[in-house]
Amino acid sequence: MAGLWALRIDPADMPDPQYDPPAAAGVISTAAVLAGGCFWCTEAVFKELDGVAAVRSGYAGGSAATANYDAVCSGSTDHAEVIEVQYDPTRISFGQLLKIFFSVAHDPTQMNRQGNDRGRQYRSAVFYADEQQYEVTKRYIVQFEAAKLYSAPIKTALEPLTKFYVAETYHQDFAARNPRQGYVMAVAKPKVAALRESFGAKLKSAAKIAH
Repeated sequence: MAGLWALRIDPADMPDPQYDPPAAAGVISTAAVLAGGCFWCTEAVFKELDGVAAVRSGYAGGSAATANYDAVCSGSTDHAEVIEVQYDPTRISFGQLLKIFFSVAHDPTQMNRQGNDRGRQYRSAVFYADEQQYEVTKRYIVQFEAAKLYSAPIKTALEPLTKFYVAETYHQDFAARNPRQGYVMAVAKPKVAALRESFGAKLKSAAKIAH
């Protein structure tokens, strides 16, 4: 199955975070910023999840002056390619987003790369917006490292989110608009297939059937 990488178990058996507190009362919209390699591919995964309102590709970790595709791809900036996942925390929690992120959306055991994409811009990172996101992520990594779910050390960095920069228009919804593009077929589609196979009950399509 695509998306297994160094994960020892089936993604469907990936445990839920033991620490995943509910959103504050009255909060119906928030965001998670995640870096897991090429944003075309991670965007394609998270767009399918029920409770996710929108996903935007972009950059985080560097300055506004170099928040553009050419500069970021050069590997000379501090940015990572990221996605901003806007979601309803009453329908899907931050911890559940992390579960997808760590099991099928990317390989958290690779340092500054994802597959053939190499460079700091392709690092694995969670850009936390607040202390709660930091704690949920940190404790979840400790949880599955203690359970030895991966055959290699986790390289995911926890970095404070200072600013999310939206990527150029042509990057948005790229996989959906270019389904036959070679990279999309080789990398994005297997990730989406793994999501559908292991987490079908969490998809927007499943929610529509249920209602």
